[in-house]
Amino acid sequence: MRRLAFALAAAGALAGAAPAWALFDDDEARRQIAEMRARNNERFDTQSKAQIDLANQIEQLKGEVARLRGQVETLTYELETAKKRQQDFYIDLDGRLRKIETAPPVQAAPAADPAAPAAAAPRKAGDPAEEGRAYEAALNQFKAGKYKESAAAFETFVREHADSDLAPSAQYWLGNSYYGQRECRKAIEAQKVVVARWGSHPKAADALLNIASCQQELGDAKTAKQTLEQLIAKYPGTPAADTAGKRLKKK
Repeated sequence: MRRLAFALAAAGALAGAAPAWALFDDDEARRQIAEMRARNNERFDTQSKAQIDLANQIEQLKGEVARLRGQVETLTYELETAKKRQQDFYIDLDGRLRKIETAPPVQAAPAADPAAPAAAAPRKAGDPAEEGRAYEAALNQFKAGKYKESAAAFETFVREHADSDLAPSAQYWLGNSYYGQRECRKAIEAQKVVVARWGSHPKAADALLNIASCQQELGDAKTAKQTLEQLIAKYPGTPAADTAGKRLKKK
């Protein structure tokens, strides 16, 4: 009986201890779960913050790209407007210069000497009306932005009407037509003809200015500077010389 009682007492003690061990295991599991949850929440918060920061940076970059795109569009518009104003200015200048240009005075022919040998027949003068129409047609091509066509037309004009009063202007616009096609080397050669052959013509100063612009575009800043200095020295007081002076101050 004593043994039975002892066995029953031991079984009861074990039965009473079991819930204590079970309770201890549940608390430990809950603690570990809580720690895991805390670490996961912390990791989630860190990732969320990083994603938010990245999203903000992306939005900032989008805004910066949009701002830069707007600046590029504005600068492109201003450049095109400036080029158009310059083209209109030169065309207007051309028109005003043509109004004040006059043909050389006609001198009376000396009385013929019967004893003198027969003189060579004088060169047939060109038809001013025909020359004017050809010149205007070429200039209209330039105004329309058809630089290839205007270059061909002006080249034909200076070849067929080399002695015309409009030849210096045609040669000048030939250079501008080449420049409009971004053929700077051809433009320089064409404008050099204006300066060399018609150095006293009003367009000679502008031809030098255009030469300097082409040289600058070709990356030859040193030669462009020399051309601007030559322009100021050779044609002081002209609008082209004033522009050359401003450009030199910016360098």
